[in-house]
Amino acid sequence: MDETLIIERLTKRPDFLSAAKASSCARGAVVVQRRDRADGDSRIRAGFTATKRIGGSVVRNRAKRRLREAARLLLPATGRPGSDYVFIARGGTTARAWDRLLDDMKSALLRLAADPDPASAQPAATSDPSRPG
Repeated sequence: MDETLIIERLTKRPDFLSAAKASSCARGAVVVQRRDRADGDSRIRAGFTATKRIGGSVVRNRAKRRLREAARLLLPATGRPGSDYVFIARGGTTARAWDRLLDDMKSALLRLAADPDPASAQPAATSDPSRPG
């Protein structure tokens, strides 16, 4: 693990919205979105969210706590410096076995880290084939 790596929290809505427009990967009980900031800053920033579809406030908070702890363990080794990550809880996040949740997050993080330039790949994936030209 790189001890000089700084991980900060995303707290502003525009940061979450920017990450939502970037590449994402869904694995088991979690969806991970990654945005490359390309600002020369080597910090990794992470945000966590759970919608009301997951359950009441107790369930949502438990899901986010589990995601925060998993990200704390995995991001230093598998995260890309200069990236923003948003972790979105899915229905089984609170009931998922801890080892399986870690495996889900690690495989999603590795998949996103292997993406050479997600910004260049994104427009091709979102283009509408029914539109001319």
